[in-house]
Amino acid sequence: MENNSQDLMTFGGHLEVLRRMLFRILFVVGILAVVVFCCKNTTWSILLAPSEYDFTTYQMIECMTSCIGLDFKFEEFHIDLIATDLSSQFMTHITTSVYLALLGASPYIIYELFRFISPALYESEKKHSVLVVSIIYLLFIFGVLMSYFVIFPISFRFLGTYSVAEKVHSTITLDSYIETFTSLTFVMGIVFQLPLIMFVLAKMGFVSYSMLAKYRKHALIIIMIVAAIITPPDLMTLILVTIPLYLLYEISVRVTKHTNG
Repeated sequence: MENNSQDLMTFGGHLEVLRRMLFRILFVVGILAVVVFCCKNTTWSILLAPSEYDFTTYQMIECMTSCIGLDFKFEEFHIDLIATDLSSQFMTHITTSVYLALLGASPYIIYELFRFISPALYESEKKHSVLVVSIIYLLFIFGVLMSYFVIFPISFRFLGTYSVAEKVHSTITLDSYIETFTSLTFVMGIVFQLPLIMFVLAKMGFVSYSMLAKYRKHALIIIMIVAAIITPPDLMTLILVTIPLYLLYEISVRVTKHTNG
């Protein structure tokens, strides 16, 4: 009965449902943005943590090296973040709060979107859609975590401490820090969708296991070019992004093998 009522719904009725859905999403995102904005100390301690010399990633690397009998310690460093405009800190605080609110509300946004389109789907399609949406979200979160814990802190350390001469010191603007942070985390969340994209293309017959396996070397070159485009201009970050991207490609090769099989 629910599907029939949805089929008989007028175009204006669908627009009304869409309007209510968007209003609920904006309300939830707005509430989360206010909460994030008010929790300034906690929010910015998390955002600025990758810029510290004792970040969790460095501690884990030191712990792992000590477990295998190596006495390895990262050198301490300190990089100043500055604000050059009068309103830059306040505006960056607002935009960052909205960005984090969208990230935090993403499960609810996905739920609302699925709820909107689900009446037009069969029961079997709903089950598959839930699985696909869950995989997309998990891959996106993995990409974000990879950027936060590995790619961004190491690239920030390398670029921030790099100096052409002793008397030249780096002072990075807050806007530059946040822009690089958000863009890199978002891009990594997107590129981590590669296995799912390859799975869909394999299902549609556009790619095959033999083709992906044959052109591994070509894929590596393309991946390096893509990594050079989406990352800051330094060799260290290029390598750090290329490695997980190529691993994702290898996972995609395995996925297509089972799909074609």
